[in-house]
Amino acid sequence: MAISMYQASIPNLVRAINNLAAVLEKGAAHAETKGIDPAVLVNSRLYPDMFPLGKQVQIVSDISRKGIARIAGVEAPAIEDTETTLSQLIERLKQSVTYLETFSAEQVDNTEEKAITIPIGKGQSMTLPGWPYLSFFVLPNVYFHVTTAYAILRHNGVDVGKRDYLGRP
Repeated sequence: MAISMYQASIPNLVRAINNLAAVLEKGAAHAETKGIDPAVLVNSRLYPDMFPLGKQVQIVSDISRKGIARIAGVEAPAIEDTETTLSQLIERLKQSVTYLETFSAEQVDNTEEKAITIPIGKGQSMTLPGWPYLSFFVLPNVYFHVTTAYAILRHNGVDVGKRDYLGRP
């Protein structure tokens, strides 16, 4: 049985983003309970040369939205990286889910071989067929940044576990 590009992408991205939003909500509750300025969490990072939590969440949003838009052959609406609070980051994730849910299977399916060109910095680009783009670029990047955001919050004492990362089936 072949899996559709839609089934391989939209449900997985929506689930990962919703789970990250729930983890951020736990982070907000933790900050309130412990009397921690939530900005401390938003600006926390695992190591000095890594992006802080806020940027990790923005990247999850961008890669998900732009990735599916490229597969579908449309331009994703821009979202400025202006979030400074956990609630703003959660809202950005909700906007991303709403956008992803506008795509139909007809827009995403049968794009396994479609040439997708992505910028890779300094005026350079890379072109991949649709399936490798989704499975080797979009999904791994989203999961990496979701995992890193989760780890930042866990490192800061937020009571999250594997079930929070995986969510409910």
